[in-house]
Amino acid sequence: MLSHERVWAAIDALAARYSLSASGLAKRAGLDSTAFNKSKRLSADGRPRWPSTESLAKIIEATNSSLDEFLALIDGKPGPKDKPLPVQASSVPLLGFAQAGAGGFFDDAGFPVGQGFDLIELPSRAGDNSYALKVQGDSMLPLYRDGDVLIVEPGARVAKGDRVVVKTGSGEVMAKVLARQSAKEIELQSINPDHPDRVVAAKDVEWLARIVWASQ
Repeated sequence: MLSHERVWAAIDALAARYSLSASGLAKRAGLDSTAFNKSKRLSADGRPRWPSTESLAKIIEATNSSLDEFLALIDGKPGPKDKPLPVQASSVPLLGFAQAGAGGFFDDAGFPVGQGFDLIELPSRAGDNSYALKVQGDSMLPLYRDGDVLIVEPGARVAKGDRVVVKTGSGEVMAKVLARQSAKEIELQSINPDHPDRVVAAKDVEWLARIVWASQ
């Protein structure tokens, strides 16, 4: 039986089958990343909101699956057993550190906004709001070299000892190790011993995000 709950469950199942979150599936299909959020599945007055046929066509094409496979998921059946599930790479926006320091590329929480970013494919799944920063120069040696790519995840829990990227109100963007964080300031340990450690007042921190992956 075709129902609102089964259609949305099938979208979630299709995303999981191809190692994607619902938001990741939407982005891969060229849709808004929030298109399949649970909050979008009901209208403000509580009425069921159905995905459009165009959206369904796009996610089927984006995963190289088929209508039969999607209909089987609606019925709660597994897909064809002889069909291997491809390993899907995640696409995330790629910026340079200088670009990250410029205005207009991030919201107040450190999430990338706007369009026109270069994209990079990762061999493993990244968070829905992750993005990539390309290391420029030698300030992060010996851990990170010029040209290495760092995957940053805004909103991820940050703890002492984590490697983080910090942007200050002046537009400076730096990768450091979080040594201490309080309501008044953060202490940052430099990755490169030739560069000084930093203490930054909390009011001067525009955003702070954890580094969750780095190319080698």
